[in-house]
Amino acid sequence: MLMRTVREEDYVRVIEVLVEWWGGRDLSDLLPRLFFQHFQDTSFIIEDKGKIVGFIVGFISQTKPSEAYIHFVGVHSNYRKQRIGTKLYEHFFACVRAKGCDTVKCITSPVNTVSIAYHINIGFRIEEGDKVLDGIHVQKNYDGRGHDRVVFVKKI
Repeated sequence: MLMRTVREEDYVRVIEVLVEWWGGRDLSDLLPRLFFQHFQDTSFIIEDKGKIVGFIVGFISQTKPSEAYIHFVGVHSNYRKQRIGTKLYEHFFACVRAKGCDTVKCITSPVNTVSIAYHINIGFRIEEGDKVLDGIHVQKNYDGRGHDRVVFVKKI
């Protein structure tokens, strides 16, 4: 398997797999081409024999240069439990740490219990929210009205 930075031409290949990887949910609106144009140094793909099997899209904050943000991560269902996601996260952490970051943030939906458990398992903590849902702190209306999010933070 090969890990490399994303290129703009990867955009179409990634968008084509999103619906399949997310069980029929079309999340392509959450991952515009601009990420593949402007955040190549901090976004990575893992390929197996030329096929994309995982990706991470993230960037360093312009407002808080010691903080990085992971926007989107995906792993092909046939490659889960092979540490692809962990390798992507670890590579991202090393990359942004080398660029001066000491903190990484990311978010997920409160209904995504698999994502919540995964992030806690790899050392993220949930930031205190203004709402608690099923014992989990949530930021109410974080992404607009009715779009609550769990906010994670990790010191690296």
